[in-house]
Amino acid sequence: MIAGASWGWWIGFHLAVLVLLLVDAFLPAHRTDEPRSQATAWIWTGVLVAAAMVFAVWIAIGQSQHHALEFVAGYAIETSLSVDNLFVFLVLFRGFRISEKRQHTALLWGVAGAIVLRALFIAAGVTLIQRFDWITWVFGLFLLYAAFRLMRGGSAHAAIPEWIRRLQPAKGSLLPVILAVEFTDLLFAVDSIPAVLAISHDPFVVYTSNIAAILGLRSLYFALAALLDRLRYLHYGLGALLAFVAFKMLASHWLDVPITISLAIMGAILAICAVVSWFAGSKPADSTTHNDPSS
Repeated sequence: MIAGASWGWWIGFHLAVLVLLLVDAFLPAHRTDEPRSQATAWIWTGVLVAAAMVFAVWIAIGQSQHHALEFVAGYAIETSLSVDNLFVFLVLFRGFRISEKRQHTALLWGVAGAIVLRALFIAAGVTLIQRFDWITWVFGLFLLYAAFRLMRGGSAHAAIPEWIRRLQPAKGSLLPVILAVEFTDLLFAVDSIPAVLAISHDPFVVYTSNIAAILGLRSLYFALAALLDRLRYLHYGLGALLAFVAFKMLASHWLDVPITISLAIMGAILAICAVVSWFAGSKPADSTTHNDPSS
């Protein structure tokens, strides 16, 4: 046993991740500079979501239903909060004037590095929670601050660092783009990992749910790239989501919120946010901001 799971579970999960990365890297649609079909991106996103749900079933059979539901909740939180990353990628790639083929390459290397960095972050977070009970208060208060920051910001773009907005076009090398992707992932991991730790303290569940969500981030970017401008109320939904998991973490000593109720509340928050954003349409100002990354 290591970190809550046997060697077989760890090896099996990483083999599945490797296979999905290789398939994604060699898909014909990813090896051309032709405009990518949104349908293709949605199909591959669906495949990755289905793979995550199959893994959840595997956890339910091999470990427990409770662990499986924790995985699904962690996956949902990480995927939802990762949508903020997509805004950063949009500004980043437009600033560097990167073609779709090179965008995929940059994201592929970025995700590979993110897997290693997330593992280190999660190991540190779980260790702190196990050794210092008071650290849950620190994480909970930090999540409340993150929720306030999102709701006050006026848009999800408020989280984009100014230096990314001022990036100049790259001259041949993808290294600056990959480093920027890694750096921004670290920024958002500071919010998302404590949020998942509010759902589960099991290192295997926290780690696998994070990595499963990150795997789908590239295809989700290409699927949603044309729709990001419509998500004008995204920051309110993500802020409410963070506020809820902060409450769950802070109240854990007195109130045990069942994982099924947590999933229902998170689903309702995200559904309301998506529906209201869709019917409200996009702001003209957002379009201007996206077209001029240096603004």
